[in-house]
Amino acid sequence: MQLCTDPFNYWWMAHAADVLTDGYERTGEAKYAERLASLYDGLLARNAEVWPNDYYDDMAWMGLAWLRAFDATGESRYKEAALTLWEEIRGGWNDEAGGGIAWRKTQTDYKNTPANAPSAILAARLYERFQNPEDLNWAKRIYEWESRTLVDPDTGFVWDGINRTGDGAIDKAWQFSYNQGVYIGAAVELYRATKDEAYLASARRTADAAATVLAGGPAGMLPSEGDGDGALFKGVFVRYLGELIEADGASSGQAKLLLANASRLWTDGRATGRQEGDSDGESEGDAKGDALFGPAWSQPPETVVELSADLSGVMLLETVARLERAGLLK
Repeated sequence: MQLCTDPFNYWWMAHAADVLTDGYERTGEAKYAERLASLYDGLLARNAEVWPNDYYDDMAWMGLAWLRAFDATGESRYKEAALTLWEEIRGGWNDEAGGGIAWRKTQTDYKNTPANAPSAILAARLYERFQNPEDLNWAKRIYEWESRTLVDPDTGFVWDGINRTGDGAIDKAWQFSYNQGVYIGAAVELYRATKDEAYLASARRTADAAATVLAGGPAGMLPSEGDGDGALFKGVFVRYLGELIEADGASSGQAKLLLANASRLWTDGRATGRQEGDSDGESEGDAKGDALFGPAWSQPPETVVELSADLSGVMLLETVARLERAGLLK
C-alpha cells in the first residue's frame, strides 16, 4: 500500500497541519510540534516564500490551520501567517452576486461556499482570539451573504456556488459534505463569539439536513465523494460536526452518525501501510503498519492512498476521540 503526496496541493497541506495540531493537542508530544514546524518551512518554500495564492478558499484553510497551530504552540510566526492570509482574503469581497468572497482571483464573479464559509470561520476565530470588532463584523457579513444566497431556505441544506458559468445559476446539484461542514462551522463560531442561539439553531438544521440527504439518516454511512479534492470533503464535514457537538452537546443523531462512520472505518475501511525497512508488501511488519484510509469508509483502499483521503479518515478518528474524552459521545 502506497501513500501518495505528490503533486503539491496547497489546501490539502493546510489540513495536514490541522491534523498535526490535533495530535499535539491530544498527546502533548513534541514530535507533532516539530513536524508542524517542518511543514511550515516546507510549505513556505514550496509556495515561493509567501503564503497567499490564487484561491481564496485555499487561503482560508491555510489561515485556519496556522491560527490553530498558534493557539496550540504559541509560536508567533503561525499567528503572523494567519493574519497575512486574512488580509489577503478580505480583498476577495466584491458586489458581484450581491456580495461574498470570490473563489479565485482570476474569476471574481464566481462565489461559492468553499471560499465564504471557511472565511467566516476564520474571521470569527480571529475575533475570539484578539477581540478586533472588525473581524466579527466580517464574519457576520460573510455568513449572512452565504445564508441568504447558498442555503436552501426550506431545509437548511447548503448549495455549492453561484455564477460559476456566468449565468447567475446556483449549483444546487452539487451535494457535497464539505459545504455542510463549513456552514455548520461558521454558525458554531458565530455562536461562540456572540452567544446568539439562532446560530446554533441554524447549525443544527444543516446538520440534520446533511445526515438525511447524504447518509440517509443519523446512523447512516457518509458516501465516497471520489478521489482528489473530493476525498477530503468528509473530513471537513466531521470536523465541524464535532465542533457543533462540543458547542451544543451531543444530539443522538449527530453522535450516531460520527460513531457509525468511525466504527465502520476502523473495522472495514482501513489498510495497513508498509513499515519503514520492509522490502515488500507481504512482510509481517506490513500487518502492523500504520492504518491508511481511502475515500470509501466502508471498504479498504485498493491501491494508492491519496493524502486527501487519508486525512479525512484521520480527522474522523481524531474528532471522535476528542469528543469521547469530553464525554460527549454516548
